[in-house]
Amino acid sequence: MGDPAGIGPEITIKAWEALREHPEFAFAVIAPPIHFAGVPHQQLDHIGQAAGIFKDALPILPIEGGKAVAGHPNAAHAPAILASIEKAVELSLTGASSAVVTNPIAKHVLYDAGFKFPGHTEFLGHLAQGHDAPYAEGPVMMLAAQNLRVGLVTVHLPLKTAAAELSTDSILRTARVMLGALQTDFGVKAPRLALTGLNPHAGEDGALGHEEIEFINPAAEILRAEGHDVTDAQPADTLFHAKAREGYDAVLAMYHDQGLIPVKTLDFHGGVNITLGLPFIRTSPDHGTAFNIAGRGIARPDSLIAAIRKAHDIATNRHGHRP
Repeated sequence: MGDPAGIGPEITIKAWEALREHPEFAFAVIAPPIHFAGVPHQQLDHIGQAAGIFKDALPILPIEGGKAVAGHPNAAHAPAILASIEKAVELSLTGASSAVVTNPIAKHVLYDAGFKFPGHTEFLGHLAQGHDAPYAEGPVMMLAAQNLRVGLVTVHLPLKTAAAELSTDSILRTARVMLGALQTDFGVKAPRLALTGLNPHAGEDGALGHEEIEFINPAAEILRAEGHDVTDAQPADTLFHAKAREGYDAVLAMYHDQGLIPVKTLDFHGGVNITLGLPFIRTSPDHGTAFNIAGRGIARPDSLIAAIRKAHDIATNRHGHRP
């Protein structure tokens, strides 16, 4: 459900309206039904009923929670927000659903209620503990838009902290998750992975920094020795244009903005956030709660629709890799 005071309810309704004639994308929203008053909806006893009513009504798996005021976040909604995520994960882990698609949350709302995780990705990794991923264990954040896929070594960290957190081991762990995901979840038989440098011009042989020499290129060398097609550190300012994108299947960026800026520039409304290396499939719109426009009827559902479609595609690919 995401944060009910944001645009989550609105884009969920719009996504259902756009997809209701396409049963392969049938979904149920886990939320207090009060958030969808005035919209054709039906409460479910179990998620298996969703496909049968999807064309005629928005399927809702009901949970407890109070009414929200659009544009006014409130920590009182935190228990329902978290219960929705936990229930969605449970359904996917048991095989009752194919994937988890999460609407945007506002971390500060959850922090006010005692939430201890940096964000969605880390919380999902916590919920996945004790369950084996189908390839190397994450979680790893990947953003995808059109023909660009970008994974992140470091995520929600101050820039100086992100640089300090880089190591050969952290790059190897993230790269192995990405390479496994490209094969299993995206159907790329022989994935090509490009690594960004951390510094301008990828350090320019140490003149502008040593991280490329000390961490990034040694990790690339190890991955190539394992049989993977991986580049040394590449200058990030020349890695994302159209011609360059023809030379790889995904990019591993060293820090948050380095990877997200090109994705959001390429397709701001249609980008998808994908969590790799989990025992369940998780996608999300590549935007926030947008409290400033909530309740005005102008939120675009493009990214949520893309996330639902991407979840379907990954589920199809992953199913094909099961023993």
